[in-house]
Amino acid sequence: MSAFALTLVLSAAFMHASWNAIVKNAGDRALTLAAVAAMHTVGGLLLIAVSAPPAPASWPSLFASTIIHYLYYLLLFQAYRLGDLSQVYPISRGLAPALVALGAYLIVGETLTSTGWAGLAAICIGIGLLAIQRGAASADRTAVMFAVFLGLSISAYSVADGIGVRWSESPTGYMGWLFFLEAPVVLAVLGPRLARRQNVDWSAFSVGLIGGALSVLAYGLVLYAKTFAPIAAVSAVRESSVIIAALIGVLMFGERPWKGRVLAALVVATGVILIASA
Repeated sequence: MSAFALTLVLSAAFMHASWNAIVKNAGDRALTLAAVAAMHTVGGLLLIAVSAPPAPASWPSLFASTIIHYLYYLLLFQAYRLGDLSQVYPISRGLAPALVALGAYLIVGETLTSTGWAGLAAICIGIGLLAIQRGAASADRTAVMFAVFLGLSISAYSVADGIGVRWSESPTGYMGWLFFLEAPVVLAVLGPRLARRQNVDWSAFSVGLIGGALSVLAYGLVLYAKTFAPIAAVSAVRESSVIIAALIGVLMFGERPWKGRVLAALVVATGVILIASA
């Protein structure tokens, strides 16, 4: 992975951790997620307006990813409702790199060098350290189940998008339609509330829009990086967002214990360096 690609993906990781912190800290999580999807929809319209449409060969991947993203939103809401961020996030994001690497190998024949695989393993180990330090055995089993399925959904849409954006002949057009097709998420949350004339906390919605803007930019950077960098490497480095999220929790939210999180950050940083050098 080149230094340019690494910079793009690490920036995306920081943005991803930031918007997840916004969602987790929200009083009305469903409304905040709707705001995130609303910003995706607006960003999608802008990209569609200035981009060529994606090639027909990419449409199956586009629609598959769209359906998976709907499931992702539902799983994200349920996992955060039932479980702790420092447990759910590492489990779900930690599963994704290994599953993406396997999927990229089986579907498109993409592989990493031995150094790259060592880096991928280090990232997975570091994320795993975060997942177990609070005691996975004592965690809410339903929350862990949702986190596992969340990880499966992340790996599924990562592979679908990695393939789709390469076949699209228009990466920005592909991203535009992917974002725009999240509009039903907004309707599903806001529609019933407005129909019942229920009060909507528009200030919370506005905060969610900020999270959505970060999410749009983060995912766009990742999809762009996948057009010229290995899918597995991009997805693995992106998962360093869980370390950034842990540092946000330690430094800004005063979460503890901090020693295990710092250790995990060092392990993941080593993995990032190994993948970059590969």
